[in-house]
Amino acid sequence: MFEKGNYIVYGTTGVCEIEDITAPEIAGTGSTRLYYVLSPCFQKGNRIFTPVDNEKVVIRAVMTQEEADALVNEIPAIEELAVLDDKQREKCYREAIRSGDPREWIRIIKTSYFRQQDRRAKGKKVTAVDERYFHAAEDQLYAELSVSLGIAREDVRGYIQERVPLRIDGDI
Repeated sequence: MFEKGNYIVYGTTGVCEIEDITAPEIAGTGSTRLYYVLSPCFQKGNRIFTPVDNEKVVIRAVMTQEEADALVNEIPAIEELAVLDDKQREKCYREAIRSGDPREWIRIIKTSYFRQQDRRAKGKKVTAVDERYFHAAEDQLYAELSVSLGIAREDVRGYIQERVPLRIDGDI
């Protein structure tokens, strides 16, 4: 169980701060179930109430600074997704986003980025699926790295570019 003030990754919502842990009185239920009261870090004005024992949504601690630095250093070694079929690729992208695993987000970013470059080189348009999941994975990754490393979200790309020997024209 996490504590009040901890930062967690909550499903596809992303990084949240635990504002409170409470057992709200719900009329007629007699329930004493504990709930996290979450405040999404990058979606101001929202609040989420979720059971502490929620098994339907991935809830995990945000990476430590050391884990974040190690992940950034690992980026060149993280392989792209090897899926040729467009429908299967979208399914893999969706599962990777839902997994809550930053390495999977990097795999999406790398896969969709290289696919975009390849399509442009052939005079084709970028697919909406690649574009959508590229941005979703980038948002998730950059939000968590921002909190873990204590830097502004808009500075995360530059931080990665300084440390990753493989440069991909402005993106990872």
